[in-house]
Amino acid sequence: MAEVEKKIDKNKLYKLEEAIELLKEVKKTKFDESVEIHINLGIDPKQSTQIVRGAAVLPHGIGKQVRVCVLAKGEKLKEAEKSGAEYYGAEELIEKISKGWLEFDVLVATPDMMKDLAKLGKLLGPKGLMPNPKTGTVTTEIIKTVEEIKKGRVEFRNDEYGIVHCCVGKLSFPTEKLVENIKALLDTILKLKPAQAKGEYIKSVYLSSSMGPGIKIDVSDLVKRK
Repeated sequence: MAEVEKKIDKNKLYKLEEAIELLKEVKKTKFDESVEIHINLGIDPKQSTQIVRGAAVLPHGIGKQVRVCVLAKGEKLKEAEKSGAEYYGAEELIEKISKGWLEFDVLVATPDMMKDLAKLGKLLGPKGLMPNPKTGTVTTEIIKTVEEIKKGRVEFRNDEYGIVHCCVGKLSFPTEKLVENIKALLDTILKLKPAQAKGEYIKSVYLSSSMGPGIKIDVSDLVKRK
């Protein structure tokens, strides 16, 4: 740990590429660690009008196979069959989920399924699995949505401190691919700035790996372009 601390200057703002290379350099584990970003936003998280929530399509994915479950009826169920989703169905699938079946990572539903699905809010909500229009998981565009999720769509929402935490790939990814993923995420978050948020929107950004240190990164050039 002392060796790591010598290599990383806590008072320095690192360029994206530099921070990623440092994380790769100080890695001590044998497994392929995830790379995580932590974005401190200038919002009041207690105000519902200032919640920052959405989804971004990362061009290179996060290095994980995502299991998708689709709830739909009629023609939309036929679309779900062709979409590449692992599971699809209607009321019978809602019944299965209500009994504790949760063998999926993302749940997508058409608007007409939400009334029946609402009763599972207490089960799905705390696990972050409840479909939501803001993250694009309540939709009629089944094929497009499933394809995006499979390619590398990630959902995010600020925590109680106004910080967005998100996985942006694996440490084994080439540096340029991680940079492109991070830029795509930041781009999406910048577009979602609440009208009520005053002052500096992106206050600080840290990059870390699963078991690695946090490195403060300089994104001023990205923010100024917006």
